[in-house]
Amino acid sequence: MFDIDNLSLRLNTFRNKLKDLKIDGALITKRENYMYLSGFSGSSANLLITDKKAYLLTDFRYVEQAAKQAPLFEIVQHKSNILDTIYEIVNSEGIKKLGFEDQSVTYCQYKEYSEKLKNTELFSIGSVVDDLRAIKDEQEIEIINKAVEIADKAFEQVLKIIKPGITELDVAAELEYKMKKLGASGASFETIVASGIRSSMPHGIASEKKLELGDTITMDFGAMYNHYCSDMTRTVFLGQPKVEMIEIYKIVLNAQLTSEKGAIKGRTGKEVDKIARDIIYRNGYEGKFGHGLGHGLGLEIHESPRLSVGGDKVLENNMAVTIEPGIYVEGLGGVRIEDTIIIRDDNPRVLTKSAKEIIIL
Repeated sequence: MFDIDNLSLRLNTFRNKLKDLKIDGALITKRENYMYLSGFSGSSANLLITDKKAYLLTDFRYVEQAAKQAPLFEIVQHKSNILDTIYEIVNSEGIKKLGFEDQSVTYCQYKEYSEKLKNTELFSIGSVVDDLRAIKDEQEIEIINKAVEIADKAFEQVLKIIKPGITELDVAAELEYKMKKLGASGASFETIVASGIRSSMPHGIASEKKLELGDTITMDFGAMYNHYCSDMTRTVFLGQPKVEMIEIYKIVLNAQLTSEKGAIKGRTGKEVDKIARDIIYRNGYEGKFGHGLGHGLGLEIHESPRLSVGGDKVLENNMAVTIEPGIYVEGLGGVRIEDTIIIRDDNPRVLTKSAKEIIIL
């Protein structure tokens, strides 16, 4: 899945983080993180990484796959209780200080680790791997770009089938079917199709509601390609919309385009969020944009950084983020427009190519 040179660089970078933390090794349990560091994409694994050794612990089902996908790791088929195998390796490697991912380990699991590894101190490594994942290499960017291209093409094709009488579920099913036909392994998340007054719900999952003339239709969806996510939103109109909906669309589009251009290296997520929020609020819709402007994406649909009122992380080159302002008026409808972009100094690379001018079907 990943180039071996990229995997080697990631492993070395992570080992440097272990040195900074002054610990002997770390246990990686979060799937996206063990996939990122090892290249193994199966659903069951733990990594145990020290300064010199890298072990991938998995069960019988995945031993062959792991050997092919994770060439930098020693593959270990763990015992029925994986903790027994972890205990053996920790002892054989003389690990006295072991890092663990506190954000993905349950309290119950932590208690089990503590009881089993009595002679080893456990240390939280926080979001170390997640933070590494926030900055994509060129291989990752091209995979994400392919996922974006698939979603773009699916959107273009699904516009042809939208008509009065079909349901939101029909539209969602067509989007997901077309993404799969175009090469996606599946959808990045549960597809959102919200029409008419339901479009005022930012996460209005597709329902049995039938489309009607005059409806605003918001579609938020993404393709999963080679384990990476894309994310886009377009709002279209079925027949002539109300005047206020056209005005709202123009405001959201201005906020989206302006904040997209402003998503540059060195700004914090909240500074970029403010660009869009100020435009929306100045136009009389304060309180109608209640979510963040965007988020990072990659192996997960929502990852670091956050572009929101609380987004303190500074944007860096090669971060993949979404820009998705919206206005939502209960009883009337809502508009959201979203692209996936790559941070590039002062000129972001916009991956999403679907048209953003008003579309009336």
